[in-house]
Parts: sequence; structure tokens; C-alpha cells
Amino acid sequence: MQLSPADLHILLVEPSEVQRKIIRKKLAEENVSQIAEADSLAAAAILIAQHKPDAIACALHFADGTAEQLLKQLKNDSNTADIPFMLVSSESRKSQLETFKQSGAIAILPKPFDAMQLGKALNTAIDLLSPAELELTLFDVHDVRVLVVDDSKLARNHIRRVLTNLGMQHIVEAEDGKQAIARLEQQMFDLVVTDYNMPEVNGRELTEFIREHSTLSHIPVLMVTSEANDTHLANIAQSGVNAMCDKPFEPDAVKQLLYRLLEQ
Repeated sequence: MQLSPADLHILLVEPSEVQRKIIRKKLAEENVSQIAEADSLAAAAILIAQHKPDAIACALHFADGTAEQLLKQLKNDSNTADIPFMLVSSESRKSQLETFKQSGAIAILPKPFDAMQLGKALNTAIDLLSPAELELTLFDVHDVRVLVVDDSKLARNHIRRVLTNLGMQHIVEAEDGKQAIARLEQQMFDLVVTDYNMPEVNGRELTEFIREHSTLSHIPVLMVTSEANDTHLANIAQSGVNAMCDKPFEPDAVKQLLYRLLEQ
């Protein structure tokens, strides 16, 4: 049975009582009524231990730490690593938000956020909590061989989870473009999902390597990037990628892209 926002139990972690009221009201407008609140990281940890939430919406700064610390704690514990995490912050500096994009946060909601942004984030959480397999006409999704390339282990874990939820069972990982090239020379793949920013050999250079080798040139490449610069994106596109998607890696967007890539 498909979940709806009304089924979700959300933990709202926010130091400001005023902000908690505003966010709770917006959640209620999306039919989310099961909301626990914490005003500190310590209080959040207690609530998570007592009852694992379906998703967490968290502010950035607290008297006892930051959202980054909470996210790392969650990801380092196998019992909580799969909880969808939404950052709610007025922070707009790319450098400050990059960590969350790389660490598998499912959404970064601005303050204030609108109903469309919140709805999209809640739907992403639902997609992760109630997976639906990709239905392909050309071949069985279970047979698709995927190479996931990212220098962040947390990002690879998140991408693997999204792909596994879509029904993909044959997933190999590489820590950077150089390691990916070695993997590609050893075995065949049906799809490459790669980060852009990586040491030694980046995603663009990896894509160019794939396109220049006749035995590999047919492999679809999905580029995952947190870059927002239009000129930069145009340069990436010219390297031969088949599709690009933003970080955070959203299941619904990825599903649509993969369907287009694998059914063409």
C-alpha cells in the first residue's frame, strides 16, 4: 500500500518555538499530523531512541551543535541511517549546504518554504519508505548492471538505496573516476551513475573516457551534480552525458530519468 503524508511520523528539530509553530502549521496543511518536537540535538537523540521517526526535519544551528552533527550520527548508526533527513535553513551559501547534499539529505528547504517545496520533500521521503520498482519493457530491472561513482561514501550509500528501491540488484561502487575506469575495464555495465566533483578523474573526464572507447561508448551515463552554474552544466553536457540530476538524489526524478535512459 502506498504511503501518504498523513501516514508519516515526523520529528521536527528546531530551537525556535516560533519557527516550530510555523513549520508545524505548514506540515498540517500537507495532512501531516504525527509530529514530535525537539529544541536541541540532545532532545532529538532521546526522541529518536524512544521512537524511530519516518523522517526528520531539522534546522541548521543549535546551542548544542549543528544539523551536520546529527546527520552524521544518524548515518553512522545502521538503525537510523535510512531515516529521510530534511534540512530547513535560511542558509544560502553553497559551501555551507554542500555537506548536506553530499551526505544524503533528501531535501534542503529554505526558510520560509512554500507548499510545493514541502510537498516535494515529503514525497521524496515516501518514495524512500515505500519503494516502487522501475517497470521496463526491454529487460528486467533486476538484471541491470550499475556502476555508482562518487568519492563520498555517504552519497554512494544514498544513491545505492534509491537504485535498490527501484529494483536494481547488481550495483558496483567506485570511489572516484580512476577506480571507475578500472572497473569498466574489468566488467560490463548497463548504466553508469557518477558524481561530477571527484579527485584525479572527475565525472566529465570519466564520461569522455567512456565515449571514446568503442566497447563502452553505448553505456548511458547519469551525472549527479550539485553544480548550479549554467555554463558549467553546459560543459558537462558536452562531454557526452545522457542525463543530469541534482543532489539531493531524488527517487521520483531519478525514476523518470532512468526510464528515459534505459527505454530509449
